[in-house]
This record gives sequence, structure tokens and C-alpha cells, in this order.
Amino acid sequence: MNEQLLVAGGGIGGLAAALAAARAGWDVRLYERAATFSEVGAGIQLGPNSVRCLQAWGLQKPLQAVAAFPERLLVRSALTGQPLAELPLGDTAIARYGAAYATVHRADLHALLRQALAAQPAVQLHPGTAIAGYFEADGVVRVRTAAGREVEGDALVGADGLWSAVRQQLLGDGAPRFSGHLAYRALVPQAGLPKRFRTAQITAWLGPRLHAVQYPVRRGEQQNLVVIVHGAAPPDLQDWDHNAEPSDLQAALAGTCGALQDAIAAVAHSRGHWRLWPLCDRPPVAGPADMARGPVALLGDAAHPMRPYLAQGAGMALEDAAELQRALAMHDLDVPLRLRRYALNRWQRAARVQARSARNGRVFHATGAVRWGRDAALRLLGARLLDLPWLYGKPGL
Repeated sequence: MNEQLLVAGGGIGGLAAALAAARAGWDVRLYERAATFSEVGAGIQLGPNSVRCLQAWGLQKPLQAVAAFPERLLVRSALTGQPLAELPLGDTAIARYGAAYATVHRADLHALLRQALAAQPAVQLHPGTAIAGYFEADGVVRVRTAAGREVEGDALVGADGLWSAVRQQLLGDGAPRFSGHLAYRALVPQAGLPKRFRTAQITAWLGPRLHAVQYPVRRGEQQNLVVIVHGAAPPDLQDWDHNAEPSDLQAALAGTCGALQDAIAAVAHSRGHWRLWPLCDRPPVAGPADMARGPVALLGDAAHPMRPYLAQGAGMALEDAAELQRALAMHDLDVPLRLRRYALNRWQRAARVQARSARNGRVFHATGAVRWGRDAALRLLGARLLDLPWLYGKPGL
């Protein structure tokens, strides 16, 4: 009889965990509180490290069918519009790291993983089912749903996001912290934009106390735009997807160059609309016990929520799932030891990415002399600063 994994959360991390566990020979029951499996309309970036995880699961072709693959990353000054540095992607990334750099709509990646799970008879998906808590007894873990039903498994993975209920019971470390940053996001059809605003690359605009990023998704048919500024927290942090006032965004961009302001204004001209996401995170993971204890483990944002300044939130969840697969496949070890192996192999990398993401935010939003130094370094060193072999490369590279 196969061992059984219970998964809390049906986002990208939860689906990836379920797929990984099934490939390791486990039966899986996944519980998602929402009535339907879906993702919000926003883009994400997948570095070569993330794409290699999907390749290992046989998902390269499905990814190619829905993603865009930018040829370069261009960094520009948000104040002057002048280029600061450029990093070749495309074939250069493939040659160096064995996988492309992809940009994809969150919903498309979510659907891709869901379709992969449909081919796994050992996986059961249960939407509309919230996990209220769990307890351990007689060498197993039992979860209790909000409706009062109890389900038994050999292990539980909390992949239930930033406000993880599993984390609160496992670690009891309180709520995430508000970063002081707000993300305005919009997704628009490229065909509805004037030609000069369409893009097939990633462009990052760096300015004092703000930055913006734009890139293609959905095979290049749509463009994702994100503007991150400093601001006060909205009243309800847990409701992270808020209506946005374009006038607030325009005020935040006062003093930036006309090229950036025109690109932002083009969203309204194409009948797009902005959403507002308050950005929250936690301090970097402090040790393996922050990611697994006994038969319970955390994955993705439940384990290591981070600021988006390395574009690695989804990527770290995919890497977690890949490592979870290797650990769960160690059938000669007991389950708590397998989950500890998972945590031991993940916590330091996750903590490094969390710390570097926060550091990047300070660099991106620098003011005064630090901003001048940043821009000068980017002009001088270019791709040497933008490329990240420690992150994108295979272990040992």
C-alpha cells in the first residue's frame, strides 16, 4: 500500500508538491479552500533554475505552448529613460544553464500543473475544502477540515501560502510583516497597445523609492506590467488583491521619465486596469526546523515568503517540490527523517534567496549617492551584475 501525502493548498506550490509526491510513488490528497482551482491574472518570471524543474517533470512542451521566452533583460533609469545595463537571455541562457528564461501568466502555469496531475491516478484534488488544523497520533498525521471531517495520512505538506494555517500551528510565529511596498499590476493585450509600447523583452526601470517591470506572457500576446512603490498598508492585508486608483499610481510616478509614464498610461488606453497588491514577507528561514518538524513540512510561500526582487517566488516553490520528490522517494527512511532531509537540503538556499530579494529591493529603490553608485556600476559591469550563476545554475556550477 502506497504512503499517503496530504497537501494543504492548491496554488502553484501545492500542485507542484502533489505532482512531485506522485512521481515519488505516493498517493496524494490535496485540499484547496477555494471552490475552484484558479490563479489571479498576473505574470511571473521563471529563471532557468525553475524551468529545469518543469523539464524534469516532462513539462517542457506544455510550457513552450503557453509561455514567452524573452531574448534579453534591459535595465533603464526610471528618471531619464537611459539604458543602464543589458543581460542576454534566450539562447544564451539555454547554452549556459541548460534551460531558457521564461515569462508566463500565473494561471497558465497553474493550469499546466493541473493538467499534469490529471494524468496521475494517485492524486485526488478536493476544492472547496479548507484545512482547519491537524494532529499527530500513532505515527500518522490527521487533518481536520473546516467541515469537521478528519483525514489520515503519513505526512502533511503546508503549501497554503503567505497566511498559512499549517505554518501557524507548526511554528506559531505570528503574521507576516508588511514590507512597506505596494505592487500595482496590470495585464493588457499587446495588440491593443500602440506598436512602440509592445515588447518581447523584459524591461526593468529603476528609480528612487520605486521600480517598474514589463514583459510579455501568453506567447507574447499579452504584456504584464508591475510598478512597485513605497506606501502605507491597506486596511486588510490578507485580502492582497485590491482595486487600485490610477491617480495614486500617477502621483507615485511623478518625476519619472516620459517614456515610463507613457507606457503606464497606455494601460488605460488599451482598456486595461490596475490591481494593487501589498507586499508582505518574513525574515529568512533560520534553520531546517522552520521548514519541517516530524511528519509535517512547509513549502513555497508558507515556508519562505519573499519580496519579488529576484523574481523567484514561484521558482523556489518549484525547487521545493523537486527536492520534496527526492526526499519522499527515500522509502528506506521513516517519514520524519525524509522530511528533515528535504528541509536540510532547502533551508539555506531559500534563506539566501529571501535575503538577496530584500537586498535587491533596497538597491532597486536607492536614492541619493547610492542610486548614483548603482547606476554607475550597472553601466560599467552590465551583464556581470545582472547574471546570477549561483541562482540559475545547476548545483555545483
